[in-house]
Amino acid sequence: MEFPRLIKPDSKASDIIEHNPLLLLLFEHLKIPLGIHEKTVEQLCTEHTIELKLFLVIANLFNGFNPNPSEVESLNDIRLIISYLENNHKHYTTEKFPLLTSYISEISSLNSHPEIELLKRFFDEYLDEVFEHLKYENTIVFPYVLKLAYQKTGETNTTGNKYSMADYRGHHDDIEEKLTDLKNLLIRYLPPDKDMQVRRKLILTLNELEFDLHIHSLIEESVLIPIVEKLEQINLR
Repeated sequence: MEFPRLIKPDSKASDIIEHNPLLLLLFEHLKIPLGIHEKTVEQLCTEHTIELKLFLVIANLFNGFNPNPSEVESLNDIRLIISYLENNHKHYTTEKFPLLTSYISEISSLNSHPEIELLKRFFDEYLDEVFEHLKYENTIVFPYVLKLAYQKTGETNTTGNKYSMADYRGHHDDIEEKLTDLKNLLIRYLPPDKDMQVRRKLILTLNELEFDLHIHSLIEESVLIPIVEKLEQINLR
């Protein structure tokens, strides 16, 4: 078993993807195309005008390394953080959720047990909750962060309300837990029928989504929120 590697500026970009293919999502969301030859992480970041420190913080989250506060405080490109999170939302809504929905529909057509209705209802309720969460971030949190981050020095807060990251912390539900419940339904409780192959695809896709949601939450909690809370304090002076 290979241990997680700390990604550094001189790490070969191709090597870090081979070690952890889930990093392909990071490259996609930051709009770094493949065909990277032997370039290092630092060379790619320079080529695509990406803050190297930010790339390293997010990439190392994928490998299980949390940033220390000094690393987060030194980050400057808030716009890129928001862009990454918005691209992640699009990935969920245009790719992952439709794929999951298609698998559940296929299982429903193959499995006649009454428990299948529980699976469908549970998944529909989960999707409603996630879409509400994503809409809240897209329409309230992200515009607030960008306006706060890029207003002129000395300008008073013109966000039009008293919203703050404290409100976001209170609204930041853990939407990962229900995925575990959904997998438990599939693995432990839904009787088998002729659906083993599609059930396997569904469980593996749920695992990928669960990991990506975990990284998404870590970026928000350990990177975005601390940076914006610091900006809020500066804004109050």
